[in-house]
Parts: sequence; structure tokens; C-alpha cells
Amino acid sequence: MNTIRVDVVSAEELIFSGEAKFVALPGESGELGILPKHTPLISRIKPGAVRIETVDGKEEFVFVAGGLLEVQPDHVTVLSDTAVRGQDLDEQKANAAKQAAEEALKNAKSELDFARASSELAVMAAQIAALRKYRDKK
Repeated sequence: MNTIRVDVVSAEELIFSGEAKFVALPGESGELGILPKHTPLISRIKPGAVRIETVDGKEEFVFVAGGLLEVQPDHVTVLSDTAVRGQDLDEQKANAAKQAAEEALKNAKSELDFARASSELAVMAAQIAALRKYRDKK
């Protein structure tokens, strides 16, 4: 069976490491699907869910708040400042952070404040979407 090694790493820890049959994640230009022997690639990734189909047929979900992707024919590395396992996502916390970002957006006094709040809002919206996708798959 063809497999590909997958490592998902946050600034704090190794979130996932193992063999997989398929990986899907939100690339900068759209959704990326990666199979074993994929052409080498380096890309930025957007906030969203990384879906890993393991060799035993199960799926692992990891939320990433953006980052970098490196693909080699036998290895995928996802680097993100923030990465959270699907089962560790907290919907109440994510909704509260989204509301705080919406409030910050309304109260932005400068372009920099507006940009920061917009970015945080996008990340929180992606996290909530990833959480819902994870829960629907269970």
C-alpha cells in the first residue's frame, strides 16, 4: 500500500505524526489534496481544517490558523503557529473569540486595528467551520 508520512507541527508541539493515504487542507489558492508520490510543493496555507486519512481508514482532523506546507513525494509537513486537534476544539471558546473579534472590528480606530481584527475574525470563522466539519464526520 502506498502511504505518505504526515507531520503537523505547531509552535508548541507536534500535533500529528504518522502514515496516511491522503491529506486535504486549505491552500492559499484553494483546497489541496495530496496523495503518496505527490509532486514536490511549497505553499502557504489558509486557516482551516487539515484532514488526514490514515492507513487504517480513520480520519484525523487538525485545525490550523494558517502556515506553511511542504510536500515531498513521501512526506508532508504542515507548519502552523497555531494547530489544534479536532477533538480539542472548544466551540464556546471559539464563538466567544469570534464575538470579541467582531467587536474589535467595530471599534477599530486605525487601519492596523482593522486589519488585526479582520484577521482574527477570519481565523475564528475558519475554526468554527473546522469544528463543525469535524463534528459532522464523527
